[in-house]
Amino acid sequence: MSAPLDPPPVERIPREIWVLIASAFVIAVGFGLITPVLPRFAQSFGVGATASSIVVSAFAFFRLIGAPGGGRLIGRFGERPIYLAGLLIVAASTAATAFANSYWQLLLYRSVGGIGSTMFTVSALALIVRLAPASIRARVSSSYASAFLIGGVLGPVVGGMLGGFGLRVPFLAYAGFLVVAALVVAVLIPGEPRGAGRAAADEREVLTLRGAWPDSAYRAALASGFANGWSTFGVRNAIVPLFAAAAISTATWVAGAALAVFAAGNAVALLALGRRSDRVGRRPMVMGGLVISGLAIGFTGLAAGLATLMIWSLVAGIGAGMMNPAQQASVADVVGRERNGGPALAAFQMAGDTGAILGPIVAGSLVDWGSYPLAFGVTAAISLAAVLPWWWARESSPGKQSAATTPADDPHTTY
Repeated sequence: MSAPLDPPPVERIPREIWVLIASAFVIAVGFGLITPVLPRFAQSFGVGATASSIVVSAFAFFRLIGAPGGGRLIGRFGERPIYLAGLLIVAASTAATAFANSYWQLLLYRSVGGIGSTMFTVSALALIVRLAPASIRARVSSSYASAFLIGGVLGPVVGGMLGGFGLRVPFLAYAGFLVVAALVVAVLIPGEPRGAGRAAADEREVLTLRGAWPDSAYRAALASGFANGWSTFGVRNAIVPLFAAAAISTATWVAGAALAVFAAGNAVALLALGRRSDRVGRRPMVMGGLVISGLAIGFTGLAAGLATLMIWSLVAGIGAGMMNPAQQASVADVVGRERNGGPALAAFQMAGDTGAILGPIVAGSLVDWGSYPLAFGVTAAISLAAVLPWWWARESSPGKQSAATTPADDPHTTY
């Protein structure tokens, strides 16, 4: 009778990723400070829902156009310098936003921040993809996203209260949080991360959008990334605060509470389900999350009271929390640790930013010329439509490959 085999050791999250997770928490708290007040700050200059939504879209637009350049800067200077530079650019633009004296100044200062945002976002994602062991990719994505979401729970609540002291105060506080995040990374990651030397990175095969496109899992991730950008980063940040003020209460804490409850739902789902896609696969988690979040955002537009708004915000957050770690882990599966996935990762981010650009503009126009339920209903349809590419996509999770996977879908034979 043979002795039982010892269980395989559980791989640990590398120290450098823990530093990025801590920094993500600080950034998220700061970003959450301004989300409840930004649309109303824009409207304080005498503009409507469409113009105030454009401020949110402009930030995403400059993230979009900055993504290719950000990938090239990372290849030339390394992830850490670009990460730090990006944080400081957003800090400076946010501080300037606090002193905007017109709508056009607000639009300009907020737009510049989008360039810095794409620099630190792509840098962080490139580091995580490279440093995360394949067997715990969803766990790493879940931990990183949890830091953002837990910070996102605290930020809107505090931001809503700070807004009572003036709509400009949260922007100054956010700038301070970004400086703190930069200091955390500068001190705790003083040079190139262990095992991530520039020479080794330069020798890896570069995976471009054209190279990744034949993979059905990557195409599905682009679709869900677009839908998530439209709904979560676009309509939720731009339209929900306006809806809360128009239909529930003009008190800034109400919008902050709705955003915080959404973030709390995200955090609950991430903590409870974030790692499951490593075991059950990416596809079920993404498709389930899209359906839940899509239906919830649709019903949000029908909320007639504070309790109903909070319930649907919570459900929408749970759906987004189910989807995001699995979606990001699927992209990491496609890229792999053996390739430089900067261009492919930048394209994935650009898909989300495109949704975040179009979502507020379209939804804001539907509010001005139609109604809030119409705007939220169209957003729900976008999320539900993104389920279809995942229905036909291959399962990319290591050890959970779909029986329908073909050689053309296998990243090791496609490229």
